[in-house]
Parts: sequence; C-alpha cells; structure tokens
Amino acid sequence: MASETDNRAAFTIQAGYCRAMGAPVTTRISDALATALDRDSATGRAVLDWAGEPVADALALRLIGGLHALHRAGADAALSRVFAGQVTWPGEVAAVLKDALVRHDAALLPWLDGPPQTNEAGRSAGLMTGLLHPCARFGPRVELLEIGSSAGLNLLIDRYRFDLGGVTAGPVDATVTIRPEWRGVAPPAAPVEIVGVRGVDIAPVDVTDPVQAARLEAYVWVDNVERQARLAQTIALVREHGVSLAAGDAADWIEARLAEPQAAGVTRVLMHSVVWQYIPAERRERIRVAMDAAGARATAERPLGWVMMEPNRDLHRHEVRVRGWPGERPMELVALTHAHGAWVEGQAAPYETRDYVMRRGAYEG
Repeated sequence: MASETDNRAAFTIQAGYCRAMGAPVTTRISDALATALDRDSATGRAVLDWAGEPVADALALRLIGGLHALHRAGADAALSRVFAGQVTWPGEVAAVLKDALVRHDAALLPWLDGPPQTNEAGRSAGLMTGLLHPCARFGPRVELLEIGSSAGLNLLIDRYRFDLGGVTAGPVDATVTIRPEWRGVAPPAAPVEIVGVRGVDIAPVDVTDPVQAARLEAYVWVDNVERQARLAQTIALVREHGVSLAAGDAADWIEARLAEPQAAGVTRVLMHSVVWQYIPAERRERIRVAMDAAGARATAERPLGWVMMEPNRDLHRHEVRVRGWPGERPMELVALTHAHGAWVEGQAAPYETRDYVMRRGAYEG
C-alpha cells in the first residue's frame, strides 16, 4: 500500500516524464501538485490516501486531466492562466492549484475513478512501422485486432496516409497524414492491404458523445497543440465513418477472435499501443498463451502476427516489437518511437530480441 509520501512523489515522477517530452506547462503543474495537495478537499484526501500504485495507476495524469478539463471549459480564470503558461512561479502555481482543488472539488473527484484515456492517432506511426514487417514477410493482406482501443482512433489506421522515412502506405486521398520525424533505417517498403479492423476496450470512449469527447481531449497535454489538432480531425473521422469497437475484457476478446475462422491469404495481426501495463498480469498471460497456441496452428496460407508499441520502463523508451508465425523467430525490436509518435527510429537487422511479457510501470501520457 502506498504512503502519502509515495503518492506525492508520483507527481514529481510524472513531472520528469513531462519534462523529457517537452511539455513545460504540464511539467510545472505536476511539480506544483506534489506540494499543493492537502486534505482540504475530498480530491486531495483521495490522492494522498491512494491505496494502489500511484505511478502505475497514472494518478497524476488523472488529476491533471480533470484540471485541464476545467481550463478547457473556462471554469476558472486563475487556473487558465496557469495552463496558458502566464503563471510560472512555483509558489504562485501551487497556490492557484490549492484553490482550484477546493473550489472544484466535486468536479475533480470523479477524474480519479479510472485511468486516463489518451487515445493518440500519432501512435499508429509505430504500429504501421511494425505492420510493414509481417506484410513484407507474409503478404499485403492483413486483418487487424486491437486491444485497448480506447476511442478507436487507431482503428482508423486504414484511413490514414503514412510517410515513414519515405516509405508510404494508406490511401493517397486521406484527410489525415501521419508523418513522424524519421530516424534510422527505413521500414520495409511493402504493400499493405487492410481487409478488416476490429478493437476492444474495457471502457470504450464514445466520441460521438460530446461529453466523452471532451474528456478525451482533456487528457492531451495543453502543451501538445499539434496533438490537439490531430485529435479533433480523428474524432471527426470516427463520427463520419464509425469503427468496430467492442466493450470487453482483452483476454476474453482475443481468445474468441483467435478461435474464429481465418481467411486464406490473410495475416491475422494482434496490435496494441501503451496498454499492456494496464492489463492485469493474469490476463496478459492468457493473451500470450492464446497467441502462442494460435501461432502453433498458423500456416503459410493463414499466418499470424503480433505488433506492439509499448514502453520499456527498464530502458526508458518506447519500442515497436513484432513477431510472426509460422516460424520460430522471437519478438523483434524493429523501431524505437516517441510516446506520441512524433518521431520513429527504425532499427537495423539483426534485430534485438527479448521476452515480450512486459512489467507494469508508469504511464507517460
């Protein structure tokens, strides 16, 4: 069980992540909250008495999301000056936050109830980078199964245009282009034909609901102007075209999907990004076992792939890892990436390999 000291420290740790990712305003707010939190509000008491793992539970980002929502709604002029970067002195920032926690206690408390939903279309740059590898190995036709889909923005991967170090994929007339800064080795220049995309989330976000869309937008850091603009574009795409997104447990869903008949000439691919840490260990193991069993059944006519973009907490980096069946090749590190897809760094073969059962760790927004 965490102590008050641990819970305060989670905000300092989160500030370090924000600082490393070039988000000075969110860094300042997270740093200030470490000292501003007190027991004068139910929200403050809930944070200081948090019984879980505050870093792994993204406690800081839950509260910052609620504060950002107040700013976006224009509910607190002093708080908005902090979010606009007009108030920078740590003592003054902390005073504004102390006041906001008390005055907006009822609005902020529910933001602690669940983990942040930071569905980021930019992460599809890492997913598409990974996807090019099974397409190069098995052929262009793929069926995608995504776990932890949140609002389903990466389920639109077949509607985005990608430019990955000069390697392109996706429709040329797409309204959203994903073009990260490219570093390192270019990915395989393989054709990609996505024949189906389905996803699951334990608590899907319905962005056709303005309230839920506003909540999703509040989790995007105020510093990230480009991400905010892209989120607005992709929300519009979901509203226009819809996505196949189910509510449910990831392990249950994957076991059921892998049991379904698979079309010949189509590679079935499990993909996910920044979700593995949120899945309980027992369910992660079930997914791994199910994928190994399906991999053992895979054939050249009906291959299986696994593409993930997940944080490696031991090495403080985000990794794109890929595995394919049939074959005995282990999970391979094919790229490193920015947490939000701002850059991708392709790796050169032979690729690093390691166990793909990742430990649970802090969330980086």
